[in-house]
Amino acid sequence: MNKKWFAPIPPYLAVWAGLFLLKNAWLALICFHLAVLFSLLVLRSDVPVEILFKSKYKKWAIASVILCGLSGINLYFFWNMFGVANTLLLQLKSLGLNSSSWLPFIIYFSLVNPLVEEYFWRGFLGDATNTLYIGDFIFAGYHALILWGRIPLLSILFALVFLVTAGWLWRQIRREDEGLLAPVLGHMTADFTILVCILVKTL
Repeated sequence: MNKKWFAPIPPYLAVWAGLFLLKNAWLALICFHLAVLFSLLVLRSDVPVEILFKSKYKKWAIASVILCGLSGINLYFFWNMFGVANTLLLQLKSLGLNSSSWLPFIIYFSLVNPLVEEYFWRGFLGDATNTLYIGDFIFAGYHALILWGRIPLLSILFALVFLVTAGWLWRQIRREDEGLLAPVLGHMTADFTILVCILVKTL
């Protein structure tokens, strides 16, 4: 088996430990990023960092931003359909997300996390196939840890289908656009709109 497929194990463990052992959203996020960096260093990634800022066609960046921007908008309007836990505000506070930490968390998560994830999932672990790929499922899978206990199982399954599709789409954009700038911008937009929606809904 290709050694690079051991790369997701440290990030998965980091998210699990941050959320369920340390019970802190900041630590979960920082540990996730450090675990990704660890995997990349150990497996000696040869993917140039410049790929994050490369785009051949502006249309892909525009389409990615518009499409991904619908994530938070749809979550806002279909909030009740997803069955979000009534205790979500308390859960977020127990993870260290309060009035003083939300803004820096949103900024960091929206600007830094997409760069880390796109380089790792679509850059290092990406593939040029136009069919569904195991990496799409592994990318989606760790989000289940984040959603666990916050929405019903059926909604988690729906979210995973959505995330597998997003992973596949961002890989196709990378293949067509020969870079990751469009997926990064789309990912940033999705993360930002989703987090703002959660903040507004839990005020």
